[in-house]
Amino acid sequence: MKLPQKDRILIVEDEPQTSQVLRDFFRHKNCETITAGSCAEAEDVWESALPDLAILDYALPDGNGLDLIPRLRAINQIIPIIILTGHGSIDLAVKAVKLGAEQFLTKPIDLELLWVTVQKTLENNRNHKQQLVAKVGKKQILNPFLGSSGQIRKLQDLALKIAHADNPVLILGETGTGKGVLARWLHHNSTRSSEPFVDLNCAGLSPELLESELFGHERGAFTGAVQMKVGLLEIAHKGTVLLDEIGDVDIQVQPKLLKVLEDKQFRRLGDTRERKVDIRLIAATHRDMSQLVHENKFRADLYFRINMIPLVVPPLRDRVQDIGPLAENILANITEGLGRGPLTLNAKALESLRVYSWPGNVRELRNVLERAVLLAEDSVLTETDLHFDVHLNTSALPISHFKNLDELERKYIEEILVQENGRVESAAKRLGMPRSSLYHKLKQFQIDPSGMRSR
Repeated sequence: MKLPQKDRILIVEDEPQTSQVLRDFFRHKNCETITAGSCAEAEDVWESALPDLAILDYALPDGNGLDLIPRLRAINQIIPIIILTGHGSIDLAVKAVKLGAEQFLTKPIDLELLWVTVQKTLENNRNHKQQLVAKVGKKQILNPFLGSSGQIRKLQDLALKIAHADNPVLILGETGTGKGVLARWLHHNSTRSSEPFVDLNCAGLSPELLESELFGHERGAFTGAVQMKVGLLEIAHKGTVLLDEIGDVDIQVQPKLLKVLEDKQFRRLGDTRERKVDIRLIAATHRDMSQLVHENKFRADLYFRINMIPLVVPPLRDRVQDIGPLAENILANITEGLGRGPLTLNAKALESLRVYSWPGNVRELRNVLERAVLLAEDSVLTETDLHFDVHLNTSALPISHFKNLDELERKYIEEILVQENGRVESAAKRLGMPRSSLYHKLKQFQIDPSGMRSR
């Protein structure tokens, strides 16, 4: 059973009795509390304790709550603030909201009203953080473990064991195997599930753009930075960050990412202040990370940090028995989304799906089925409704031409190698698999890539 994380409330109040009443009340509501008795102490706690919400008394020994708000906002703009005062007025309330407070309540404190306000403010803040990342929040959580193959059952068993942990996770697998689906499932089944899930594809991003997206930047940090930007790490505070294609992260950015994992700190571009953040990192890649480390393209210390719990998503061709259940599930989702009646696959169509080598894996399977559904004129899909997007002469051969799946796969690899003039690295990219996996296949099928040149 997964237990949600407790909300952490910062109480800034210099009157001991009132502070104690608030602490006892929130603890009774199963919240964690931290206290401060002055503006200076509040700043220190705000930065070090990472509260989910702050309740500030207006009158404090070294200042007032309204003066404190801009100082706190300069450290973290996302944490919501509620002001309490015994000197309530409309002008004071308006000023507090303009400065960045979410709510303004007067003393004597009505504890139940305060609790309703706290709950509503926390929920609004969660929704706001979700909206900062357009893809987050409403995306359907899919089942990454459809099928009955030994590989997928092993993956499920391991994923269930680590879902509740906070350790970094590295998801390995070829393009289109469903690494992102698995990452979202891990977040949904973790103690952080009520907090944001933020994903960023690192492929093709320059170091400057990647840092800006992750850490944010201050106004004027670089040409074009006309206003301050909150980074994805801050948005994801207490939640989960998926860095897809982490193998593409520039070597200059990697030490800063390691600092986030080890110290839970980072700096915005153009800022000198260290900011704290609490996130769980899930990294994913189709690349051979150990090879990148060997080539000095990826830091060994960062690799060992993220590789604490590796999950390997098997390619579709290695779990042929799962293709039927996967296809049926995908078909049901497609037809439901289109608002049309159910479709089924006949025996020959299923066999066509099983013998194809699926270089694009589950993503390609979905594309093939979507195309078939859009063009289908009957409720039963046949093999003639399925069109495979491969650039090989062998794809046009009838299924009966091949004795088994191994023969088809061998021919497929040979044709790609011919087209790439025997270059293994280029062929691996075309095939959507790590280079090490292709070398394994070459050894298995006894294929000499040098003999594939200009054939």
